[in-house]
Amino acid sequence: MSQGWAETTIQLATIYTAIGILFGLFFIIRGIDRVDPAAAGASGGFRLLILPGTVALWPLLAWRWLRADGEPPTESNAHRRAAR
Repeated sequence: MSQGWAETTIQLATIYTAIGILFGLFFIIRGIDRVDPAAAGASGGFRLLILPGTVALWPLLAWRWLRADGEPPTESNAHRRAAR
């Protein structure tokens, strides 16, 4: 791998992490209540505990937050589909 590719990879990882930190802080303060209603009364310790995962998975959580309707998602698996 050339030095140019390595520098670009580091820059992209830095940008991804920076966006993740900003998103994560906003999400644990405002967004988690909408994505998971069971976390509405969660303590500050819980919110800090999930911050690293929020930073790492911010695109998935942003997508879920945008389409959240305040209700927990219905599980869809082979057993539920067979029961219909």
